[in-house]
Amino acid sequence: MRRRVLEILAQSHAPVGAYEIVEKLAANGEAVPAMSVYRALDFLTEENLAHRIESRNAFLACNAGHERAEPVMFLLCEKCGAVAEMQAASFSRDVAKATKAAGFEARSSIIEVSGICEPCRKKSRR
Repeated sequence: MRRRVLEILAQSHAPVGAYEIVEKLAANGEAVPAMSVYRALDFLTEENLAHRIESRNAFLACNAGHERAEPVMFLLCEKCGAVAEMQAASFSRDVAKATKAAGFEARSSIIEVSGICEPCRKKSRR
C-alpha cells in the first residue's frame, strides 16, 4: 500500500489529497479505505519520502533528498497548481540559530510560498 501511494504521489506534478489517492486506487480496481491511505501517508511523511502541503491539505512526493529537520520551501503556483520543492539553506541557518537559542528541537520546518510560476506568467503575457 505504501509503495502504491508513493507511486501515485511521484506521478503527480501537483499535491494530491488522500481521497484523490483513494479514487486513483479504485480506478485501478483496488477498493482501499481512506484510513489505509492516511496510514500510508503518515508513514511516508515520517520517513521523509513525502511532504504534506498544509495550505492544500494534500501530499507530494519528496524529491530533494534532504534530512528530516532541514527546512524546505515549496513554491505553490496559484494558477496551475504546480509545486516546486527547494532547499532553503540560508533559512536553515536562521532556523537552527533561533531554535538553539530557544532550547527547541525542530523536527521539521516547511515554508509555503504562493504565487505564479514562470510558465503561467508567460502564458498570461500572451
